[in-house]
Formats: sequence, structure tokens, C-alpha cells
Amino acid sequence: MSGAALHTAIIVDDHPLARLAIRGVLEKERITVINEFEDGTAALNALARTTADIVVVDVEIPGVNGVELVEKLRARHFAGVVIVVSAKNDRYYSKRCAQAGANAFISKKQDLDNILAALNAAQKGYSYFPFFPQEPSVTLTDAQRLESLSAQEMKVMSYMLSGLDNARIGDAMHISSKTVSTYKTRLMEKLGCKSLIELLSFAHQNKLT
Repeated sequence: MSGAALHTAIIVDDHPLARLAIRGVLEKERITVINEFEDGTAALNALARTTADIVVVDVEIPGVNGVELVEKLRARHFAGVVIVVSAKNDRYYSKRCAQAGANAFISKKQDLDNILAALNAAQKGYSYFPFFPQEPSVTLTDAQRLESLSAQEMKVMSYMLSGLDNARIGDAMHISSKTVSTYKTRLMEKLGCKSLIELLSFAHQNKLT
């Protein structure tokens, strides 16, 4: 990606005002937005037929969510710049997006012009993710608990929060129900949750849902 010219973009966000704002940022750099989508599945299908230099996607969208969209695009060897934007938990989702293969994560709570800084970094061969200083503490903070989760544990938690049972999670991740159960046990221990109700409460408090 280093040194590549960026001319075309696709925006995937279910909020019209957010799409308008992102389009405005991109067009300032004379980047042509060739399409916009509210749904991750529709975007994924379109990207199988259309090439674009940039994809800007929100985490929480209908159909295939933002993180899954990044994973699926990289699995198809999509070589463009993928920037994820979100108003959700920065620490948790920036880590998930980096693991999925995104080039950058931009918080919607900050200036969306950061998208341009992310594009500049990508052209130079760098990624663009928020930096979080280590928080010294005897007791782990919720942020530190979330950071302790592995990529697979994060995926399992995401499916749990969506209401899937072990069998359906196993099918989605191509692993056995027993392995799903092991991941569940580990992530619940790491987060200090003893029940699904506590996990749902933890997720709500930390803006994971």
C-alpha cells in the first residue's frame, strides 16, 4: 500500500449524516466516493464486483458488521485501505479492528478529519490506531480486562452478546461446541463475569453494544 495513490472510496454506515460527513472529508482530498451502503452484506457483495482504493466502515451496521467486513475483505485479499469509524468503546474495537486487518480506527467522538491523517499514514505504509497509555493499578480496570482477551475470545463474546448458542457460535467460527465452551469460560474469568446477565451489563457499561 505504501506510496499508492488513493482515488476512489466506498462508505459503509447506516447513519446518513455520518456518511455525508465522511464523504465531505474524502472529497476535500479529491477522492471520489463511488458508492455508499447502509448494510455490510450489500457492501461486501458490491466489493466483489467493484474495486475501490478505500473502504470507510462503521463497526455497528446491519448484516455483516464492520469487524466481520474487514475480516472478509482481507480474506479475499482486498489490498485497499480499510478505515473503521465508531462511537463505541475505542480500546476494545480498535484492537479488534487491528486484528481483523484494518489500516486504521477513528473514533466518531473525535474530528473525522483524522481520516485524512489515517490515509496519509497508509500511503506511507503505516497503520493509524489510538494510543492508550498503560494504567498502573493493582485492580484491573475494565479496559485492561478487555485488552487481555484473545482475538478468538473477542469473537466468541461478540457472538454471545448477539444471542447465539454454543452450536451456532461453533458453526460461525468453524470450531467445536466444546472449544466454544472453553473460550466462554476463559473470557468470563478474564472479565470477572459469573453469568450472561453480568456479561451483558459489563458490555453495556463499556459501550460494547
